[in-house]
Amino acid sequence: MPAKNGGYALFLDFDGTLVDIVDRPDAVTVDPGLPEVLTKLQERLGGALAIISGRPIAFLDGRFVPHEFDMAGLHGLEQRISGTLSMCDPDDHPALRDMVERLGRIVADKEGILIEDKGCSVAIHWRLAPHEKEFALATAHAAIEALGSDYRVQHGKAVAEILPSAAGKGKVIERFLHEPPYKGRRPIFVGDDLTDENGFKTVNAHGGLSVRIGAGETIAQVRLGTPADLRHCLSTWALEGSLPFKEDDC
Repeated sequence: MPAKNGGYALFLDFDGTLVDIVDRPDAVTVDPGLPEVLTKLQERLGGALAIISGRPIAFLDGRFVPHEFDMAGLHGLEQRISGTLSMCDPDDHPALRDMVERLGRIVADKEGILIEDKGCSVAIHWRLAPHEKEFALATAHAAIEALGSDYRVQHGKAVAEILPSAAGKGKVIERFLHEPPYKGRRPIFVGDDLTDENGFKTVNAHGGLSVRIGAGETIAQVRLGTPADLRHCLSTWALEGSLPFKEDDC
């Protein structure tokens, strides 16, 4: 493994990775020191740092003001690379827009189940109502049956997200790796959930380093305990310039 930073491209999930998961998706907070750490690390990596998330880019930007990082939002449906922004238009998904309204009616009397409308995808959360897990999953899969093969379910921690079949973190990381400043670099991807496993698969196939936050079965090569542990590692890397985790750390 190279001792310096020039050969790396760093990809970071958001929820459960850079920040702690909270009961309500709109209540997440970013550690005050994190944006500056990411900015310093971005400089060390020659700009090859991106946040890869299921959140919309607009939501993520609001948490990192005034910093603006490369990002993939909505599992890759939205992208910003070196300032060039490519967005998803919800109007291109009329069937999904109708489904969002239907889902709202279906769960209206289910206290604790939250519908998160992301425009080009929709997530059903049951963290506040764990006893409703089977109902939420059945609702998500029934929605997919109605929508057809253009859409799929992405499972996560107490969430099932309905999104276009073309979306996926592995696919968008692959796309980034074909663009400067990421092209030709060894990828590192840090995530915490089922949504990140196909990203790990892509990174592993490129001879990169995959890092899982927390417990759970994974194909990642390295495991860290908590988002706070990762933030400490990133701070060390930004300040000292040496990679803070290696394959034999797991």
